[in-house]
Amino acid sequence: MNEHRKLIPTNIITGFLGVGKTTAINGLLANKPEEESWAILVNEFGQVGIDQEMLPDQDGLHVKELVGGCMCCAVGASLNKTLSLLIERVNPDRLIIEPTGLGHPEGIMDTLMGPAFRDVLDLRATVCLLDPRLLEQQEVVSNETFQDQLSLSDVVILNKCDLADETLIEVAETSLAGMFPPKQYVGRTTQGVIDFDLLDRVRNGQLSAQFPDAHSAHAHHHEHEHEREHEHDHHHHHEHHKGKTEELSEPGKPIRKTGNGSGFFSCGWIFHRDDRFDYWALEEVLNGLEGVSRIKGVIRIGGDWVLFNRVQDEHDFDKVAYRRDSRIEIISPRALDWDEIERAMLACQIES
Repeated sequence: MNEHRKLIPTNIITGFLGVGKTTAINGLLANKPEEESWAILVNEFGQVGIDQEMLPDQDGLHVKELVGGCMCCAVGASLNKTLSLLIERVNPDRLIIEPTGLGHPEGIMDTLMGPAFRDVLDLRATVCLLDPRLLEQQEVVSNETFQDQLSLSDVVILNKCDLADETLIEVAETSLAGMFPPKQYVGRTTQGVIDFDLLDRVRNGQLSAQFPDAHSAHAHHHEHEHEREHEHDHHHHHEHHKGKTEELSEPGKPIRKTGNGSGFFSCGWIFHRDDRFDYWALEEVLNGLEGVSRIKGVIRIGGDWVLFNRVQDEHDFDKVAYRRDSRIEIISPRALDWDEIERAMLACQIES
C-alpha cells in the first residue's frame, strides 16, 4: 500500500442485537458528501446474509459482508484479507465497520490498529447504540460481550427513546456517567439518528475491555461452510457473486444453514426465487415463534419482495429492491425445532 496515502477515517458502530445499527448507518449514508466514496464492512452472526439488503443502493457506496459468525473469531481469519482487498479496490474516503450484535469489539480494534493497518486507517470514535429496554433483560445485562460493547465505546447513543420508559433511559444515563474513563458523549435519539460530527471524535486510547476473554470462551459452530463471504458492491450491482459459487436451492426445497456461539443459535434458509409466499400467513408463523431474539428476512410475495425485521416481540416490514431469492434468518438463545419451522414456512407458499 502507498505509504503516502492519507489515512482513512474509520469507525466501528457496535451494539447488541436489534438496537438499530443498520438504521443508524442508513441515516449517516443519507448525509454522506456526494463526492465521497464510502466502504461499509458488515458482519452477520447468521449464515445466509441479509443485512446488506437493508443498506441503500447509491453511487459511491461499497458494501462487503462477512457472514457465519463474529468477525473477531469465527470469521476472524478473513478480516485482514477482506479489509485489505476492500481498501485496495475502493480506496474509500471513510470506512464504517458494523460488527454483529453478538460481536466483541476488542479483537476488531486490535486488527485495525495492528501493523497491517496502522499506516492505512485512522480509527476514530467507536459508537455504541443502546436500546434502554435491554436493561430490563437480565440475560442481556449479564452478557459480557454486551458489557464490553459499552465499555469500549467512546460514544454511546441511547436509541429508540420514543419506545423506552423515561425511568429506564435515566438509569442508562446514570450508569454510563459512572464509567471510567468517561464517555466522550452520551446522547438520546430515535430512529438511529446520529450526529455526523460524532464520527470524528478522537478515539480514547485508555478504554479497555472488562472481559477480554469473553468471546473466546464461546466456540462458534456452523454447519455447511465454516467461513463465508459475500460481496455487495452497490456501484456494480451485477457483480454480486462474480467469481464466487454458492449452493443453489430448488423450488420448494430451501437450503438451510445453522450455527451457534456466544450462547445463541442461528438458522437461516435460502429459498428459490420462484418460491412465493402468502405474506400474512408467513408473518403469523414468524411472529408466533416464542423466545427469539431476532428474525430477518427478504421474502417474495407475488411479484414483490419485502424486508421483514423482528426484534424480540416487535416487527415491521417494507418493500425492498432485492430480487435474487427469499432468505430468512432466526437468532435465538436456544435451539428451536428448525424442521417444524421449515414445514410451517413451506405451508405458507402460494402457487406461482
